Amino acid sequence: MKVNPYLNFPGTCREALEFYADVLDGEITAMMTAEGTPAEADVDPALIIHACLVVDGFKIMASDAPASMYVEPQGTYVLLSVDGVEEAERIYAAFEEGAKSIEMPIQETFWAHRFAMITDRYGTPWMISHDKPYE
Repeated sequence: MKVNPYLNFPGTCREALEFYADVLDGEITAMMTAEGTPAEADVDPALIIHACLVVDGFKIMASDAPASMYVEPQGTYVLLSVDGVEEAERIYAAFEEGAKSIEMPIQETFWAHRFAMITDRYGTPWMISHDKPYE
């Protein structure tokens, strides 16, 4: 079994995934629009109906939601566990530009060398963590 986050966007899926691919050094392996599908009759043909971003072997799935169905994410975060302080700070800096909110700025905590909670410009809530070793 694999568990993958599936993100929804209000028409910004392509832009968001291209940004995430760049920041997270990932690869977009699928980007399907509504054009030519049965959904085309009901939604903008340019709407992304399914996309996949692979980051270090893990998939982040995504799509655009029709305007009447889009709801901003609530009660969940996508956690990025990174291997170093510099990587955590680099990703945070990229997400901080135009961020909708910063719930916890990047900092050292008792459990992590660096930890942050931020909602990026696309409305995706992220946790970024470079953990300290567990004892």
